[in-house]
Parts: sequence; C-alpha cells; structure tokens
Amino acid sequence: MKKASFALLLLAIVVALSACGAKKEENNANTGNTAAGNGSNAPQEVTLKVGATPVPHAEILNFIKPALKEKGINLEVIEFNDYVQPNTQLYEKQLDANFFQHTPYLDQFNKDKGYDLVNVAGIHIEPFGAYSKKVKSIDELTDGAKVVIPNDPSNGGRALALLAANNLIKMKDGVGVNGTVHDITENAKNLKITEVEAATLPRVLDEVDLALINTNYALEAELVPTKDALFIEGSDSPYVNILVARPDNKDSEAMKTLAAELQTPEVKKFIEDKYQGAIVPAFK
Repeated sequence: MKKASFALLLLAIVVALSACGAKKEENNANTGNTAAGNGSNAPQEVTLKVGATPVPHAEILNFIKPALKEKGINLEVIEFNDYVQPNTQLYEKQLDANFFQHTPYLDQFNKDKGYDLVNVAGIHIEPFGAYSKKVKSIDELTDGAKVVIPNDPSNGGRALALLAANNLIKMKDGVGVNGTVHDITENAKNLKITEVEAATLPRVLDEVDLALINTNYALEAELVPTKDALFIEGSDSPYVNILVARPDNKDSEAMKTLAAELQTPEVKKFIEDKYQGAIVPAFK
C-alpha cells in the first residue's frame, strides 16, 4: 500500500515538472528567447558600410548617423581618395553602398568594367569649376597656357564643355559633355591641355595656369568654389551626385531608409548652411 502511494506521488511530481517545462518553452517561444535565454523581440541592428570621398560626401553621411542609429541602422563610413576603389569594393561586396559619383561617371564605369551597379537616389550637385593661382581672369591666359583636366571620360568631357562654354575652345558639334581632346576644333590660345587623375588636380595647381577641378577635391584643398573659381557651372548642372548600390541590395529596407534620410529637409539645410552654394541639394 505504501509502495503504491509512493509511486502515485512520484508520478504526480513527474507530471508537474513536465507541465512546468512545457510552459517555459511556450513562454520562450512567445518572447523569442533562445535556449540560452538571451533573445528578445527588439529588432536587430543593421550595419551599412558606405564608401565615400571625404568632402562633402563623408561629411553628409556622418551628419545623418545619429538619425539612422535611432532607426536601427549602424552606418559605417569608409573614406576613399580615389574614384575607382569605392565602386570596385561595392561590386565585390566589401561595401554595401557608395556615395561619391554622378550618373555619367557610373554609367561609364559600369560599361568599362562590366559592372551593374545602380543609382539609388540623387542627393546633391557639385558645380564644376576652373581655378588658377597665376591669373585672375580668362583674359590673362597667355598663348600656350598650361591647362589640366580630369583624365576620366565623364569628368574630362565635362571640363572641356566648360572651357567651350567660356569661349576658350570650340568642340565638334553635338559632342556635348562626351567630347575628348580629339574633338577640339578651335583653340585660339593654343592651350596645352593635359589630362591627369582627378584627385591630383589641386596638387598641381601651382604648376599650371588653369586647373578644372571637381568640387569635392576643391573643397578638400580649402578652395571655395563660389569665391575662388574663375568660372563655374551653373546650379542647373545635370551631374547629380548619387547614392549607389548593387541590384541585390538596392531595395532592402536599410538602403531605402538610408536614401530617405539623405533627402530630408535637415540634410538640405545642412548642405545649404555648410557649403554656401558650392554644393546644391538636388532634391526639394
């Protein structure tokens, strides 16, 4: 009789323990806890690695870091001083996006490399300018003056178009910003035009009579485009600087959030206040 009572008591204890275990597993499942008990319902933070040239792109990205952090995105800004590695590393998935280039440059890069990088959003325009430490006006350029322009096709054509717009050269009809030095039809001042890597243009400014420099590199060299440029593109320039991603991640929620944050009124005001017309927002 005692044995039977003991057996019944033991059975009751086993049933009770099993019920408690089942209840605990149910609670864990409902709260998202792991077996170790350290899970939660909180969304996991997403990290986005974005390549950018230091000025102004990295500055703009760093400005929006706190806002993205509040939305669960940890933004890592990786700075580059060239126009090749940000695209190469994005294509190779070392980066999630980049922010440094305009659409004509991206199109040419994709064509040359066989890449398929895509435009996610247009952010700002950097009016292209011509600078000199030797002359203060176009009229002071002498016969045979040394002129340097970027050596990449899209920016080189843009520089030549700006020279033509200021009556320093004439280009073949219809070439527009796609022209090359071989498309020059008139060069009244016999300008000696040399193509060099865009990043080196500010460094050779002392050695030449005129340098046509991308605004991001001009700003890095502490040149003020609206004050220091002999002549500069208008704010209607078609060269909008864009956020770029890959086809596989361009539509991710994190990328959409990044793009939206780059086009807020706060960013517009930041650009206008900090760059004083040297950089123009490309969104309303």
